[in-house]
Amino acid sequence: MAAGRDGSGNGRVLGQFIVLALVWGASFLFIKVGLEGLSPPQVVLGRLLAGAVTLIIVSLVGRHRPPRDRAVWGHLAVVSVLMSISPFLLFAWAEQHVPSGLASIYNATTPLMTILVALAALPGERPTRATLGGLGLGFAGVLVLLGLGAGGSALGQAGCLLAALCYGISYVYLRKFIAPRGLSSITIATSQLCLAASIMLVLTPFVARTPVQLSWRVVLSIGTLGIAGTGLAYIWNTNLIQAWGATKASTVTYLIPVVGVLLGIILLGERLSWNEPVGALLVIAGIALSQGRLRRRRPVPEPLPEPATAPGR
Repeated sequence: MAAGRDGSGNGRVLGQFIVLALVWGASFLFIKVGLEGLSPPQVVLGRLLAGAVTLIIVSLVGRHRPPRDRAVWGHLAVVSVLMSISPFLLFAWAEQHVPSGLASIYNATTPLMTILVALAALPGERPTRATLGGLGLGFAGVLVLLGLGAGGSALGQAGCLLAALCYGISYVYLRKFIAPRGLSSITIATSQLCLAASIMLVLTPFVARTPVQLSWRVVLSIGTLGIAGTGLAYIWNTNLIQAWGATKASTVTYLIPVVGVLLGIILLGERLSWNEPVGALLVIAGIALSQGRLRRRRPVPEPLPEPATAPGR
């Protein structure tokens, strides 16, 4: 385990890190392809069902029992809306109006959103200069993207930002109401995905009634998005955190927009505006600064959560 924590001699963990970056970075490509034959709610329903079934199988094999406390289920229901249903719907809707690569860049603002929410919702959290500087730098990157009209409608870009904000709220909610209960990460992920899939099934007759046009591209994209990006990715992420620690594991966030942008250009023929990489670099630099990565000596302990990675990108 010591070797795993510093990353030396652990090819298996490094392999999972690479696969995780590829899968989460490709998620925005899969969403865009899925929209060729499905509506945004149908895309969300498909990925949630596939992800929930995947984690149910993992839980059964690993003998992870679901929570018994009703209060926990209530909190998990809130998380299922904030972490799965709302951001999934928002990203799927937004990608009707913005390129998949740009959506992946906005997804990278999630750690900044989380810090912002934590500062507002957790009175005990005291921001450091690095935290405030990182927030300012990161949101300057957002303004570069928004203000210069990067590759899509302003409304679509706002939808991506709102999705990232939902992730940020969900992480702080998890930390405050669920983390203290000592549940395993697999139990939490399986329970909240099952709840999210159940809620979407109930809503389907009202929000997902449009005709379906299935093709091998659509089926493969939604299946991969659900099984790998929404199900197995959570396990890989958990393994990374256990082997490397949360700080090193969270660096996968920096690779997601790189993968997303490259795949959008190569496979979908999307165009890259000059302000997109500039904005992305500012966002990534802001995350690094807020997490103390740009300080070489005597780094200040991070008082805020490090939720840069989470299931269901």
